[in-house]
Amino acid sequence: MEIKDTIEKTSKLKMYWVLFYTFFKASTFTFAGGLAILPAIKHDLVEKYNLITEKDFMEYATLSQTFPGVIVLNFASLVGRHTAGFLGMIIAGMGAIFPAFFLMLVATILAEMIPKEGAVLGAVKGIRAASAAMILSAAFSLGKYNIKNAFSLIIMISTFMLAVFLNVEAPLLVILSALVGWLYNRMIRNKHKKQKPENKEEESQNGND
Repeated sequence: MEIKDTIEKTSKLKMYWVLFYTFFKASTFTFAGGLAILPAIKHDLVEKYNLITEKDFMEYATLSQTFPGVIVLNFASLVGRHTAGFLGMIIAGMGAIFPAFFLMLVATILAEMIPKEGAVLGAVKGIRAASAAMILSAAFSLGKYNIKNAFSLIIMISTFMLAVFLNVEAPLLVILSALVGWLYNRMIRNKHKKQKPENKEEESQNGND
C-alpha cells in the first residue's frame, strides 16, 4: 500500500508540474493572449502528455471565451479542475497569470527606457505578425470543432458581420447567440416530441392491419 500511495503521489506531483509548466511557458512566450495561447497549450496537454482529450480541450476552450474575465485564466481553471481537481485548478491558474503579472510589471517600470524605433520596433512587428497567425490557427481549430451544421454556420457569419460592420459589443453578441441557440434547440425538441406520437399512431395502425 505504501508503494502504491507513493506512486500515486508522484504521478499527482508530476501532473501538477505539467499543468503549471505548460501554462507558465505558454503565457510567457505568447504575446497576443486569448486565442493565440491555445495552440501551444494543446500541443503539450493533448499530444505530448495526454492529460486531456482533444474534444474536452476544445469544449473548455469554447467555454473559457464565453465566461467573463481573462480567457487564459478561465481556460487554465477549467483544464486544471478537469485533470487534477481543485488544487490542479489553482496551480494551472497560477502558471497562467504569473508571467503576465511579472512581464507587465517589468514593462511598466522600463517603458520609458525601451527605444521606440530601430531593431526593437522591428522585433515588435515580428511578434505581432506571429501572434496574428497563432490567433488565426486557434480560430480555425475552434471553428472546425464548433461549426458542424447550417445553424452554427449562420450564427458564426451573423456574429462576425455584427461585430465587424456594426461594431456590436461582444457581451451583447454572446447573449444574443445564447438566446437564439436556446430558441433553436427548444424548437427542435418540440418538433421531435410532435413526431413521436404520430409515429406511434402509424405503428399501431400498421399493427392492426
